Amino acid sequence: MDKSTIATVHPDMPARRYPGPQGKRPRKALSGRNIMLYGALGLAALYYLLPLYVMVVTSLKGMPEIRVGNIFSPPLEITFEPWVKAWAQACTGLNCDGLSRGFWNSVKIMVPSVIVSIAIASVNGYALANWRFKGADLFFTILIVGAFIPYQVMIYPIVIVLRELGLYGTLTGLIVVHSIFGMPILTLLFRNYFVSLPEELFKAARIDGAGFWQIYFRIMLPMALPIFVVAMILQVTGIWNDFLFGVVFTRPENYPMTVQLNNIVNSVQGVKEYNVNMAATLLTGAVPLFVYFVSGRLFVRGIAAGAVKG
Repeated sequence: MDKSTIATVHPDMPARRYPGPQGKRPRKALSGRNIMLYGALGLAALYYLLPLYVMVVTSLKGMPEIRVGNIFSPPLEITFEPWVKAWAQACTGLNCDGLSRGFWNSVKIMVPSVIVSIAIASVNGYALANWRFKGADLFFTILIVGAFIPYQVMIYPIVIVLRELGLYGTLTGLIVVHSIFGMPILTLLFRNYFVSLPEELFKAARIDGAGFWQIYFRIMLPMALPIFVVAMILQVTGIWNDFLFGVVFTRPENYPMTVQLNNIVNSVQGVKEYNVNMAATLLTGAVPLFVYFVSGRLFVRGIAAGAVKG
């Protein structure tokens, strides 16, 4: 409301002097700082997007067009035959059924491994954050040390253990390995998240007579969706992209998708079909990318949730 409006509505009211705009002056859109910032971000985006662009356009070309040698040019005639061959016809060793068998093996490995590791790690993190029990500090220390032990150090002992249990070479054995190796870092994530929640909620539930599992399922679990999404993305990405465990602990009929991709790309028999290789690579990376794009916002929210405790 300006001075003239005040004088009209309230003729006896003295005119007030309103202060001008407060605070810092707005920055110019094309300032030197913004140019440097967006220039650096643009170069970083180009660095990651350019290989992806080459993969996509190469996978849509036929071999005669690829032999011309211009990898950056878009396809003159789009063909999806390389994608069909990569999925159902490419040879991975003695089998020529493409990536389809490896895809379903990866699904059978990933789903139970993610569920088991997240379920156990969430309970561990909740117990370490809210319940004091004998040996809790020692248990937490062991988990932290386990999170930073190189996987390669543990391969040979794990092979012996799985052989003695009769699980070596099976999907069940690989599920057990992924579940165990995912627990330390996930337990740390869940513990830090539950510590950041208001302690009064836990104390109020205890006063009302709620027990361990009641507090977990009715109070902690509904509030922990962001950190569950973080844990899911980390596990899905790690398990799906794993090559080392897949090639060591399984047999050819149980190879996951990444091992089959390696067999397709590194095959030395026949013509090197770069379009099929690129299509197979994109198919292998599609699942982690899809999971991240669907739940990426919750991922960022969950990562930052335990950073500051107010």
